[in-house]
Amino acid sequence: MKQLKLNSFFDYRFLSELNYSPDGDKAAAVISKADPDSNSYVSSIYLYKSGDWKRLTAMDKERGYVWEDNDHILFPAVRTENDKKETEKDGPTTVFYRISTEGGEAERAFSLPLNVRRLERIDKKRWLVAGMVDPCFPDLYKAGEDARKEYMEREKKNADYEVLTSIPFYSNGGGYIKGRRTGLFIYDTETCGLIRFTVPLMDAESFAVSEGRIFYSGFETGEVMEALRSNLYAYDIGTGKTTTLLELPCSIYDVTVYDGKLIILAESGSKYHISAEPKFYKVDTESGHYELFSDNYDSVGNSVGSDSRLGATHQIRTKKDGIYFIKTVRNDSVISKIDAEGKVTDVVKKAGSADDFDVNGNGDIILTGMYDGKLQEVYKAKDRIEQISSFNEEVLKDTYTASFNKMTVMSEGLDIDGWVLLPKDYDEKKSYPAILDIHGGPRTVYGEVFFHEMQFWANRGYFVFFCNPKGSSGRGLEFADITDEYGKTDFKNIMDFTDAVLERYPQIDKKRVGCTGGSYGGFMSNWILGHTDRFAAIATQRSISNWISFYGMSDIGYFFGKNQLAHDIYTDEGLKRLWDQSPLKYINDMKTPTLFIHSNEDYRCPLEQGMQLFTALKEKGVPARFCMFKGENHELSRSGKPLHRERRLKEITDWMDKYLKAE
Repeated sequence: MKQLKLNSFFDYRFLSELNYSPDGDKAAAVISKADPDSNSYVSSIYLYKSGDWKRLTAMDKERGYVWEDNDHILFPAVRTENDKKETEKDGPTTVFYRISTEGGEAERAFSLPLNVRRLERIDKKRWLVAGMVDPCFPDLYKAGEDARKEYMEREKKNADYEVLTSIPFYSNGGGYIKGRRTGLFIYDTETCGLIRFTVPLMDAESFAVSEGRIFYSGFETGEVMEALRSNLYAYDIGTGKTTTLLELPCSIYDVTVYDGKLIILAESGSKYHISAEPKFYKVDTESGHYELFSDNYDSVGNSVGSDSRLGATHQIRTKKDGIYFIKTVRNDSVISKIDAEGKVTDVVKKAGSADDFDVNGNGDIILTGMYDGKLQEVYKAKDRIEQISSFNEEVLKDTYTASFNKMTVMSEGLDIDGWVLLPKDYDEKKSYPAILDIHGGPRTVYGEVFFHEMQFWANRGYFVFFCNPKGSSGRGLEFADITDEYGKTDFKNIMDFTDAVLERYPQIDKKRVGCTGGSYGGFMSNWILGHTDRFAAIATQRSISNWISFYGMSDIGYFFGKNQLAHDIYTDEGLKRLWDQSPLKYINDMKTPTLFIHSNEDYRCPLEQGMQLFTALKEKGVPARFCMFKGENHELSRSGKPLHRERRLKEITDWMDKYLKAE
């Protein structure tokens, strides 16, 4: 069998934006691929018709599409000099093109004078538009050409400095916010009129259109954007009047209308704070009274991690026969349906991951999945699950991919699931190094899905093992909740699983075991660094080392730390607890050679978090190396530039080789 290469992911096809046509006879998806020559990703829209897939667009930049009708697709693009002029010189602009499902050249359809994030059909002539609004220039979208040019000149002049007046002041992947919010508009294709119906400081989130009204969630922010809080509004398209239906001290994740009922997916406002599992509630559209519609134990959404996905997906779809949604159950993501009585039924249940899906009028489900240890493919499901694409079939052909050897270990009264990947050409009589990989979140899970970095290490002759400690999703609130407990039960679970793996596989050399992880996994790698010297090498990625400075530097720091640790910086007791749970506190106990992977535009786990610990290790004489990626953010390992992802994996592998394979 061939050996998987470090950069084999250059050949993977990433599937996203899967949608049926309105009549359900056809479907479309975006297929993306790494392009190392440009150090970026190329993407095209593919059409599924009569059992076959064909490429519909050909300029390698098409994504973010929407079905205009059964035979035409709209997508944003810059294809001419005039398009370029509009988007670069005249201020925020999005140009849409129309292409027939029969093929042919795409034609310019219309342009909108704002950065569009989403389009949804209201009726034959009107669209609901979600787009960015600058509160300092709230009417820019309807300004004339001269005013828009003046705005662009002012933006260029001010590009060299930032003035911060609110928090958060930046967002991971979005840069400095400058007060920009997502506003909602109605666009009339006949008159080309664009009407905003949300206020400038409104950050709109989810919305649904029903019987002349638009129901949407959001919050009118001030200088402090209140996190984990949403209001629910109703906008009457005919009268132009907005009504506040609900004011909630928690988040609304989705708004939909099913069977004549307004349904929201919202947190319960329980003691679990950010660890709360959202539930479906029914809302009276006149009084605003709400009550539980469907009680679900499982985590709504797909939490099963992989580094072999890219692009937007759908987690909830509302159809005539029910609300369909993806949920995480233990270590898998499945598709379920809620009926008119609120009863939940699993409709696609298979080990692995349902990544994206849609449902047509006949009840046929089309989905993107990662099953049987393979890369993403498209499947149809009704009476059975049937694979209907082969985008990645040839990529891993005759190449070694390790099977998932599952282990369940008792630790602190909990049954902890995990897996072991055996090295290529495994020989029971030989001795091998091993790598422990810790997931992020902590509200995510590992499962039986393809993970490039782990498979690569297995191909390089490593045992690779990983588990889902307390704090992971998919097992209810009690299991997910580690509030004020970071580095306690979760740490013990991971160490107990490590012990069990070493006992089960004596072929692993206990002196040649390394550890890595990113985000929460980076925090835990740092925590391990200060609480045990059992590992020969550590590679900590996009990590947290100091909860006190994290508070003021991370885009979510001002609420995440408070919710996860139950303390803030404003009391002596709060400062003590934050410091007690900061890996940096335990610097005098750290001895393990450590590699740091960080990105200079990671505003989720900022650069300074790694630099503080790196500096302390160097001063203490502990071998350490810091690799900083310019222009990358928290998503480096999943959607970073291809050559940067390649270098990241090489850095980690070289570090492990140095300390785990050297004689």
